[in-house]
Amino acid sequence: MPKLVTKAEVPYLPYKGKIIRHIDIQKYGFEKTFTDTAKRSTYFGTRILNHLHRDTRTWQIRNNLFIQENTPLNVYLLAENERYLRSLDYIQDARILVKDLPGTDSIDLVVVTKDLFSINGSIGSFTSSKIRLKAGDENLFGTGQKLEVTGLYEKARDPDMAAAVLYGINSINHSFIDATLTYSQMNQNLSRNYKNEHAALLSFNRPLMSAYARFAGGLTLGANQSSNDYLQPDSFFYKYRYNIVDGWIGYNLGVKKLMGDNNMRDRKFVSIRFFNNNFTQLPYQIGDSFNQWYNDKTGILTQFTFFKQNFYKTNYIYGFGTTEDIPTGYNVAVTTGWYKQLNLSRFYNGVDANFYRINGSGDFVQYFARVGGFWNKGRMEDAGLLLGTSFFSRLYVTDKLKLRQYFRLSYTRQFNRVSLDELKINNPFGLRYFKNDSILGDRRLSLHTETFVFMNYRAFGFQFSPFAFADLSWLTPENKSLAKTNFYSGIGGGVRTRNENLVFGTMEFRFIYFPRRIDGLNQFKITGSINLRFRYNTNYVRPPDIIQLNADYSNSVF
Repeated sequence: MPKLVTKAEVPYLPYKGKIIRHIDIQKYGFEKTFTDTAKRSTYFGTRILNHLHRDTRTWQIRNNLFIQENTPLNVYLLAENERYLRSLDYIQDARILVKDLPGTDSIDLVVVTKDLFSINGSIGSFTSSKIRLKAGDENLFGTGQKLEVTGLYEKARDPDMAAAVLYGINSINHSFIDATLTYSQMNQNLSRNYKNEHAALLSFNRPLMSAYARFAGGLTLGANQSSNDYLQPDSFFYKYRYNIVDGWIGYNLGVKKLMGDNNMRDRKFVSIRFFNNNFTQLPYQIGDSFNQWYNDKTGILTQFTFFKQNFYKTNYIYGFGTTEDIPTGYNVAVTTGWYKQLNLSRFYNGVDANFYRINGSGDFVQYFARVGGFWNKGRMEDAGLLLGTSFFSRLYVTDKLKLRQYFRLSYTRQFNRVSLDELKINNPFGLRYFKNDSILGDRRLSLHTETFVFMNYRAFGFQFSPFAFADLSWLTPENKSLAKTNFYSGIGGGVRTRNENLVFGTMEFRFIYFPRRIDGLNQFKITGSINLRFRYNTNYVRPPDIIQLNADYSNSVF
């Protein structure tokens, strides 16, 4: 059985405390891999990619380094910087190598990066009545800036043309602050039935790049409104306008002390968030009823996060052989604060806990728990509990293929619901690709299992991964006995393919069969996706929020 490569910091331990004399930057072309640096995959495709691609500028790589010359080597900080480089959207893989200088107390560091081919495009539709095209560059001229343009022609719309533009910049002036500016005439509307929302959005985000970073935070400003581009009758068109102000900031406690004791891995992080989603125009169809999409929401939430995480370097979890960083340890976030929805103002308490474990054979397990609720006039309302575990097996290797097994089991319970949505199964804790949102309840038990195979065969740099899966979910209608529980399932299979050199995500073709007949839902479904992104969120902290029982927005569950 193959074992994990190693803990991320292990290669650097012999050089702990030595002075970093110089940091050099080197770049790999698309013909080289980190798994076998002596081997070159030189063919027509890699030559074309190398010719068209502009390598990330050296100064932009340095913009994302938090190790410094003329300082003692902190092996954990160095390992975290290598991991952080791999998390950038335009970097495929990265290594930081140590060059020892015999007879001195100094070392040199060599930062080696391999870019993703950053130019991308897609065809969403191409018929006589609808054409949707997207083109962009994730690393414009190698500067870490992103530009993406989407165009839409659709006869059913008036006007029949629409566009969306996104511009982003990574680590402004070595601040580790990312900025994104978006304008769109075809956002998905709040009812999720048409792309007729016009929106402008400006956001800034600074992650906690490492356990030694002091600050993290973010700010989002937005203006959104629906437009009757599909000429719906007034009774069907939901006319609305709303603004978004959402900001948070947090501080990593005791960083100076932690820098002095590199072996101390326990961390404490405190943060505060203010948000205000304010509707200046509401659909008359909603009125004064509670609705998660169309209600004003305002809140001030504080959060205290305890975390202790180390990382292993491995592969063939989500990717096709590129290096992946998998955490061990724990992350527990305790949230409290004031939350107002519509005219209901309440005090909130919640806990989001995650525990990670990797054994020596390469099996990876996560245990997760979410519990929270609102206090109102001495009683708990909209309380929820989500418990679960997910499991990736060790990698089984034969001469022709590699195989992993995945499981996830979760149980969810709601109590005394007032304003939040009921439990649904059209989400990651139910049935994947199940589109019906009218199946509701207050108790849910779900099991997901998937077997996926990585084939050694390549075609023009693309690798292939056939898979088979089954999703099972039991849902009890609200305030009904367990005898009224309904069973739902989805089974199927498909194939994923990806060229790891290209910036756009995994392409997937999936066949699904839903055995239970449900009005308005096809029992057989074939889907094709061309930009799936499989990468675990390795952020240490997230903005304070109430727990989510029907979603995993922060991608914190494997």
